[in-house]
Amino acid sequence: MNSRIDNVSIIIPSFNPTDRLITTVTDLISDGVTDIIVVDDGSKNETKEQFDKIKEFPECTVLAHPENQGKGKALKTAFKYFSENRPNKLGVVTADSDGQHKSKDIIRCANILASVENSLVLGVRDFKSDNVPKRNSFGNRLTARVFKLLYGINIRDTQTGLRGIRVENIPLMLEIRGNRFEYETNMLIEAEQQGIKFIEVEIETVYEEGSNERSHYRPFADSFAIFTRIFIYSMGGVASFGIDIGIFWLILSLHPNSFGAVGIFTCTAIARAISSFFNFSYNRWIVFRRKNNYTGSLIRYYSLVVVQMLISATLVWFLSRYVHQLGFVTFQKVIVDTILFCISYHIQQKWVFKTNVLQHKDKN
Repeated sequence: MNSRIDNVSIIIPSFNPTDRLITTVTDLISDGVTDIIVVDDGSKNETKEQFDKIKEFPECTVLAHPENQGKGKALKTAFKYFSENRPNKLGVVTADSDGQHKSKDIIRCANILASVENSLVLGVRDFKSDNVPKRNSFGNRLTARVFKLLYGINIRDTQTGLRGIRVENIPLMLEIRGNRFEYETNMLIEAEQQGIKFIEVEIETVYEEGSNERSHYRPFADSFAIFTRIFIYSMGGVASFGIDIGIFWLILSLHPNSFGAVGIFTCTAIARAISSFFNFSYNRWIVFRRKNNYTGSLIRYYSLVVVQMLISATLVWFLSRYVHQLGFVTFQKVIVDTILFCISYHIQQKWVFKTNVLQHKDKN
C-alpha cells in the first residue's frame, strides 16, 4: 500500500465500547497503521475487557478518564498526549469506536491530510442512503443547513467523527470550548474562522444493526448544546441591535422634531457609534476570540459600520418621508437594520476578522 500512514496517529475516543472497537483497531493494524491512541472515557467495568485487549497491541496506547467527561474532552486528552509524545508526526485522524468508520476510509483521510498543509479533512457520509437512521439523517442535514445559513460553511456532514487534523492546528484544537458533542461543532466554526482548508472525502456509510442503539449521540440534549453554541455567535449582534434601536428611539422621543434628514442621520450616527463599539468588543473577544491585530480589525469594522450606517439612515429617511410617526419610523429602522445585520454578519466573518476559507472536495 502506497501510504503515508506512518506519519499520522489515529485517535479513537470510546465510551462503553462493544467488540466493534477491537475490530476497528485490528483492521487498522492489518492495513499498516503503526500508531493508535485510544481514550477510555470513563467506561463501565464490564466493558474494560475491550481496552485490556487493545493494550496488548504494541501499536496501541490506551489513555483513560476515571469517569465519563464527554467526547470533546476525550479528544482533547488524546490531542494533548499527541502534542507531548509525537513530535515528528504530521497530524492525527480521529475515528469513532462503533464500527462506522472503515479502515480504508480512515487511511484515505490520513493520506490526504499528510499531503495538504493547514487542512481539516472530513470523512462525509451519504445521509440519503436507506440504511441511515432517521434521527441521524434529520439532525445532520438540519445542522448542515444552519451552518451554511449562519456561517457560510458548506459541509454535508457536520457531525462526522472521522476528521484529519494537521499537527500545526493541534494547539488550536486544545483551546476550543466544549467537552461533549458540541466540541466537534465548535471545531468546524473555529477552523472556518482561522482560515483552515476543509477537505471533504466521501466515505462508506455504515449503520450496522444495533449500532445506532449503542450510539451516545443524544438527539435532543446534544442538539440543544450544539445549537446553543451556534446562537452564542448571534447574541452579540442581537444585543447591539437592541442597544442601537433603543438609543435611536430615545433620542427621537426627546427630540420629536428630528424627523428631517439631518435629524435622522444624527440619531442614527449616535446610536450606531455606541452599539457598534459594544458589538466590535463582543465579536472580538467572545465570538471570534481575537487577541491580536486590534487596529486592523477595528479599522475594517468601522469601515463596515460607516457604510452600513449610511445605507440604514438613507433608507429610513427615504421611507420616513411618507409617514411622520415615531413608532412607524422606528419600525422601519428595525426592518432595514435586520436585513443589514444578516449581510454584515457574513462580511465580519469573511473580511473584518479575516476568515477567508478555501474549500476543497476529494471524492476519489
